[in-house]
Amino acid sequence: MSGKVPEFGRFAEPSLLILVSLSDGPKHGYAIMQDVESGTGRPMGAGTLYAALVRLEELGLVEALPPEERRRPYRLTAVGASNLAEQLRGLSSFAQQGLRQLGEHQP
Repeated sequence: MSGKVPEFGRFAEPSLLILVSLSDGPKHGYAIMQDVESGTGRPMGAGTLYAALVRLEELGLVEALPPEERRRPYRLTAVGASNLAEQLRGLSSFAQQGLRQLGEHQP
């Protein structure tokens, strides 16, 4: 994979939410969905989750681990962690700019 950060396109939000969920350790699909919902207040459907996991795996950002009791956990790869950090830095800068433009001050 080149040093260029891959674009998630219209799948950006689910992909980002999944990567953030996996950033604290491997999880199976249902645990990812619970984590996303607890963090955002919005559910992520199984179809959205597994379609995004396939794309993330193809990009080398996550990898499937051997199944555990009929559940397949996924983990963030080193490339995935690096990509996630880059994405979050970009979003943080964008959010700070928007808040400044709204007249809100950040410490």
